[in-house]
Amino acid sequence: MVSKTDEMTATVPNNNTGVKDENCAAKKKDQKSQDRSAEMAVENAEDGKHNSCEADAKEEKDQEDDGSDQEVIVIQDTGFTVKVHAPGIDPFDLQVSPQEMVQEIHQVLMDREDTCQRTCFSLQLDGNVLDNFAELKAIEGLQEGSVLKVVEEPYTVREARIHVRHIRDLLKSLDPSDAYNGVDCSSLSFLSTFTDGDLGDIGQRKKRGLELDQIDCTPPEHILPGSKERPLVPLQPQSKDWKPLQCLKVLTMSSWNPPPGNRKMHGDLMYLYIVTMEDKHASITASTRGFYLNQSTTYNFSPKPANPSFLSHSLVELLNQISPAFKKNFAALQRKRVQRHPFERIATPFQVYNWTAPQVDHVMDCVRAEDAYTSRLGYEEHIPGQTRDWNEELQTTRELSRKNLPERLLRERAIFKVHSDFAAAATRGAMAVIDGNVMAINPGEETKMQMFIWNNIFFSLGFDVRDHYKDFGGDHAAFVAPTNDLNGVRAYNAVDVEGLYTLGTVVVDYRGYRVTAQSIIPGILEREQEQSVIYGSIDFGKTVVSHPKYLELLEKTSKPLKVLKHKVLNDKSEEVELCSSVECKGIIGNDGRHYILDLLRTFPPDLNFLPVEGEEMPEECTKMGFPKEHRHRLCCLRQELVDAFVEHRYLLFMKLAALQLIQQKANKLDNPDVMENGLSATTDVAESENLGRSEPEDGKIEENISGLEQAKELAETIASNEGTVDPKSKEVIQNACKAVGSISSTSFDIRFNPDIFSPGVHFPEACSLDSQKQLLKDAAAFLVSCQIPSLIKDCLDHTVLPMDGATLADAMHQRGINMRYMGRVVEFVTKTPGRSQLDHIYKIGVTELITRSAKHIFRTYLQGIELSGLSAAISHFLNCFLSSFPNPVAHLPADELVSRKKKNKRKNKNLGTADNTSWSNLTPQDLWKNIVSETKSYYDYPLECDHVDQAVENYGLQKVTILREFSVKTGIQLLLKEYNLEGRHKPAFTEEDILNIFPVVKHVNPKASDAFHFFQSGQAKVQQGFLKEGCELISEALNLFNNVYGAMHVEICACLRLLARLNYIMGDYSEALSNQQKAVLMSERVLGIEHPNTIQEYVHLALYCFAYGQLSTALKLLYRARYLMLLIIGEDHPEMALLDCNIGLVLHGVMECGLSLRFLESALAINSKYHGAKSLKVALSHHLIARVYESKAEFRSALQHEKECYTIYRNQLGEQHEKTKESSEYLKHLTQQAVALQRTMNEIYKNGSNANIAPLKFPAPNMASVLENMNVINGILFIPLSQKDLENLKAEVQRRQQLHEAVNCSEQLTIEEKLTETEQIQITETIASSDTAAAKTTS
Repeated sequence: MVSKTDEMTATVPNNNTGVKDENCAAKKKDQKSQDRSAEMAVENAEDGKHNSCEADAKEEKDQEDDGSDQEVIVIQDTGFTVKVHAPGIDPFDLQVSPQEMVQEIHQVLMDREDTCQRTCFSLQLDGNVLDNFAELKAIEGLQEGSVLKVVEEPYTVREARIHVRHIRDLLKSLDPSDAYNGVDCSSLSFLSTFTDGDLGDIGQRKKRGLELDQIDCTPPEHILPGSKERPLVPLQPQSKDWKPLQCLKVLTMSSWNPPPGNRKMHGDLMYLYIVTMEDKHASITASTRGFYLNQSTTYNFSPKPANPSFLSHSLVELLNQISPAFKKNFAALQRKRVQRHPFERIATPFQVYNWTAPQVDHVMDCVRAEDAYTSRLGYEEHIPGQTRDWNEELQTTRELSRKNLPERLLRERAIFKVHSDFAAAATRGAMAVIDGNVMAINPGEETKMQMFIWNNIFFSLGFDVRDHYKDFGGDHAAFVAPTNDLNGVRAYNAVDVEGLYTLGTVVVDYRGYRVTAQSIIPGILEREQEQSVIYGSIDFGKTVVSHPKYLELLEKTSKPLKVLKHKVLNDKSEEVELCSSVECKGIIGNDGRHYILDLLRTFPPDLNFLPVEGEEMPEECTKMGFPKEHRHRLCCLRQELVDAFVEHRYLLFMKLAALQLIQQKANKLDNPDVMENGLSATTDVAESENLGRSEPEDGKIEENISGLEQAKELAETIASNEGTVDPKSKEVIQNACKAVGSISSTSFDIRFNPDIFSPGVHFPEACSLDSQKQLLKDAAAFLVSCQIPSLIKDCLDHTVLPMDGATLADAMHQRGINMRYMGRVVEFVTKTPGRSQLDHIYKIGVTELITRSAKHIFRTYLQGIELSGLSAAISHFLNCFLSSFPNPVAHLPADELVSRKKKNKRKNKNLGTADNTSWSNLTPQDLWKNIVSETKSYYDYPLECDHVDQAVENYGLQKVTILREFSVKTGIQLLLKEYNLEGRHKPAFTEEDILNIFPVVKHVNPKASDAFHFFQSGQAKVQQGFLKEGCELISEALNLFNNVYGAMHVEICACLRLLARLNYIMGDYSEALSNQQKAVLMSERVLGIEHPNTIQEYVHLALYCFAYGQLSTALKLLYRARYLMLLIIGEDHPEMALLDCNIGLVLHGVMECGLSLRFLESALAINSKYHGAKSLKVALSHHLIARVYESKAEFRSALQHEKECYTIYRNQLGEQHEKTKESSEYLKHLTQQAVALQRTMNEIYKNGSNANIAPLKFPAPNMASVLENMNVINGILFIPLSQKDLENLKAEVQRRQQLHEAVNCSEQLTIEEKLTETEQIQITETIASSDTAAAKTTS
C-alpha cells in the first residue's frame, strides 16, 4: 500500500494529481501484492520484535492497548476487484485495497499503457463522483465487482499544464538524460543490459540457457586476470536500442501565450507549438473542452480552428491524427516503458549523482525551460499559490501521534517524505546561492558575510564572519562547524523527545563553498539574537543563560546522549546550570515551540587533537604522538565512539563487581570472621580485565558466570531502590562505580561534560573536574588503544572488507574513528604482523589520504574561479593531479569571446576573488608538493612521492581509482571516454571533458524504527537456524520499510538481499531471483552503479541465475562484477578471489577449461596472499583447479593440486575429518584415471592405428556438483538432517547461545573455539555471516 502521506506534505493535501506521479503508479503496480497493507503483517510478528527490544516492551504494551481496536480493523481488510470502464477501450479488472485512496487509482490509470494519455478525469460510481482523497473503505456501495466509470472532465489552465507535463514525461520516459544531469531523483541502472530485460520471463530462456553451444563465454580482454587495461567506457554500457524513440521534434509553449481576453471568453486556456517528425509545423489550442489545431503561424495570430477541425480531449489523440510517425513511435515507446522493471523508473528518495556521463544531445524541452526560469524556482507547484513552510511541515510531522503501530508508520512516513523534499529544495537553493541567482538579505556586506533566504530556507556560507570562531581556528572551524551541527541534529532527532525541536539542516559543498541550509524559526528574523536566546550562550560562554523548561527537556536527552548536567559561570560570576554545551542555544519561536540550535559541540572534545597546557595524556596516546595540534579546535568524538566506550566501561563495571562478590564469597568460606570488602575502589582495573583471561576450568566458568549474574541482579536492585541490600553488597557496587568513573555511586551511569577544555568557559570552584577530565582522556585513549586495533583485526579476519574509500570510511565511522585518524590507521597497518594480508587496506588508505588532501586543496582552488573559467580550471587541476604529461598549460577562458568594451572598474560582487586567473599558474610539481604537505599536516602521514607516477609506483595504486575517488568526493562529472593518463605528449583532460560539477550533500536520514526492529529480529531468528520464522519476520520488515520509505531505499535493499538468500536456501529459486533482481536494481539506483554493495548484489544474483539454469546470464553478471571491481580497487583484493572462483566454476560447468583455469589460478594466488598458504580457502582453490585439470585429462597437474589440498586438510583438520577423507578418495580416483590413460597411450604406441581400445570418457562436470561448489564458496552449506536431528540441533544451538552470551559478558572464552569445525559449519554456515553483517551495515 502506498501510504496516505506518500504524495502529500504534512500539512497540505497534494492536489497536483498529474505532475511527476508516474513513479507512484509504477511503485503501486509492482508492489500491489506485497504492500497490500503493512499493518496486516504486524500482529503476527509483535513477539519477534519484543525479543529484540526488551527495553521497549512495557511502552509497546501500552501502545498496543491503545491501538488494538484500530489494528484489529486493519487486519480484517482484504483486497477486492473492481471493473473500470474508460472511453475508447474495453473494460478491465483492477485489484484494489480498502486502505487506498481514490487518487491512487488515478495514478494507476495514468501509468497503464492503454489509459496513460488521460489526466483530466473523474471516477464515478453509480453516477456519483468519488472524492480523490477518500479511502476506498469509506465509500458507500464500493465492493467486489463494482463498476467505476472514467469520465472526462473540462480542463482548467492548471489541468491543461498538468496534461502537457504528463505527456512530456511519457515522451521522455526512456530518456536517461535526467539521470545524467542529476535531476528529479532519476538515477541510472544497467542490470537489464546484462539480463536482456526482466529475469521474470524465465521459461523459454531457461531451456535456451542449457544448450551450452549457444553460450559465448569469452570475456572482453580487459576483464581477464592479469590485464592492466582499465577502460572507462564499459562502465555505462549502451544496449542495442538505447537511442530513445523520437515521437516529435518540438513540443513547446507558443509565444502567443497567454490568450487575450476575447479568446479566454471562447475557452482558450493556452497555446502550444509543435513540429512533427514529418516536419509539419502546427499551432495547438488547449481549451476547456480539449485540444485542437488552430490557424496561427510564427508571425500571424489566428486562433480559429484549422481545417479539418478535430477536437480531442487528449493531446496524444490529436497528435495521433496529424502525425503517423507519432502514432507509431508513441505506441512502441509506451510498450517499452511498461515492459521496464518498475524499479528502473521509480524516483529515488535522495538524488544520486554520476561521475561520468556520455555526450548527450541537448534537446528543446518546454517543461525544463519553464522549471528553470519561472516562479517554480521559488514555489513548489503542488501547493497552489504559496511557498512551502518547511519549518512548519518538519515540526508538524514530528508532532503526529505515535501511540500504536499504524500511527507510528504514518508519522515516520511523513517525517521521511518531508525530509527528502527539504533536502532536495535545500540543495537546489544552495546551488542557486553559489551561482549568484539569489539576492542576499544583507547585500551591502562583504560577499563571504552574506546570508540568503530562498523558498523559506535560510542559507549561510562556511566562513568565519565577525571573528565568531577566532579562538577555535577561524575559517577552518567555520567550515567544520556545520557538519558537527548536523551530527548534533541527527543525534537529537534520533532521541526524539516530545516538545524539543531541531531545525531542518542540510550541508551542501558546491564549487568550493560550504553552504548550510536551515529551516527558519518563526519570528527569529524580526528580533535580535540577544533577545531571542533564553538558554545557552551566543558568545561561546561569556554570557550564559538558562531556562527551567529547557533543562527539563534536555534532561530527557542527557542519558541517551551521555551528556552531563553541569554548572558554568557567566560574565557576572553567577552559576548557571546547563544540560548541553554552552554553544547550544534555546529559542522559543513565535509558534510557542522550544527550538535548540548550534549543536556543534553535542559530543565531547577529542583530546588527541586538543593539546591543553598542564594536562598529561594517557600513555597509549603519547606513544602514538598525541595530543596533536589540529587546524581547528572543534574536534569532537563521534557518537559511535562514545557509545562503544560506555559499553566497554559497563563490561568493566560488571567484571569488577563480580570479582568482588567472588572474593567476598571466598573470604567468607576461608575466614567467616572477615567482614571487610574484598576489593577497594582503587582495584587495579587490569586485575578485573584478567578476570577469566586465563583458561578457567568448567566449574570456574559456571562460578564466574553466576558471579556476573549476581552482580547484574545486585546492580539492578540497588538502582531501582527496591528491597533491602546489605551494606557490603552496596559497597561492592559503589567501588565498581567509582572505578569506572560513573557519576552515580549506586548505579552505572557514565556521562560527559561537553564544556570541559572549551576556551572561554569557566566552572564554579566547588566543582571538581578531575574525574570528568579523566573520563575524556580515557575515551581518547580507548580510541587509539582499542578501536583502531579492533578495526585492523577485523580487516585481518576479513569480517570487514572495504573495497573503496567510502566503505573504509563507513567501517571507521561504525567504530567511532574520525577520518582525521586515517594517517594513524594506515601507519598501524604498516606495523601490523602479516602486513601483506592487509595490502588492500593499505592501498585504499593511501588513496584516501591522497584524494582527501587533493580535495582540501581543490576547494580553495575553486573559490578563486569565475563561472566562465570553471571547466578550463577543473581540467587543468586534473591534468596537474593525474596526467603523466609533465607541463600542462591552462587555457584561459578568453578564447571563445573577447569583450571589446573596457573593463568595468566597479567592485567585484561575485564570490570569486578579483584575480580570476591565478589558478592557471598551478603546476604538477606545486600541486603534489601541496598534497604531500597537506597529508602530513592534516593526517600526520608522510607521503613519499612528488608526482602521480611516483605515487602509483610506490604504493601500487591505480590512476583510474584515484580519478573516481576524487570525482565522487568533489562532485565533478567527466565525459565518458578513454583518458590516456599515461600519455607524456599531451594532457589527458581538456575543458570539453568536464561536463558538470554537482553538489556533495549531507543531511539527516530519518529511520523506520519499527521496521528495523523486525529486521533485526528476523536476522536473529535466521542466525539461530529458524529460517521460516526469520523469513516471515523479514518479509514483514520489508512491508513496513515500504510503508515508511516508499519503494526505494538502501535499507529495503538489505532486506531484499537477505530475503533472496533465504528463498534460495529454502529452495524457492524463482522467488530468490525476483527478490535479488530488485536488490540489484535498487542498489544501482540508490547507491550508484559501481558501489561495492552493487558489486556484491551482482555476484549473489549470478549465483541464483546459475542455480536456475541461466548460465549465460550468470556469466555476464559475474563479468560485470569483475569489471566494476577492477575499476574501483584493482585485482589485488580478497573479494576478487571469491569472484574469480565463481567465474572459474561457471566456465568449468560449460567446459571452457582453459579460461576457467585462468580465473581459478588467479583466485588461488589471491587466497594464498590474503589467507595464508595453509588456509582452508587455499585448499578449496587447489581442489577446484584439480577438477578442471581432470576434465582436461591433465592428470599430473590435477594430482599435484589435489595433493596440496589433501596436505592442508590433513594438517588443519586431522586424518579423520570428512574433508580429508574426501580428498584422499579423490586422489585415488585421479590416480586410477591417470593409470588408465597411460595404459591407453601405451597401447596406441605399441599397436599404432590397429590398437583395440575403449574410448576414454572425460565427462563434463554435472551442474549439481558445480552448484554445490558455488554454494560452498559463497558461504551456503546444505546439510541433510532428519526432523529429530533438526530438533536436537536447534536445542543445542539455543543452549550454547545462552551460555555464549553469559561468557561473552565476562569475556572469558568464546564458545566457537570449543566447537569442532563441522559443528560450526552446521550451526553457522546456513547463512553466511557476511550477508548479515552487510545488512546491519546498510541499516
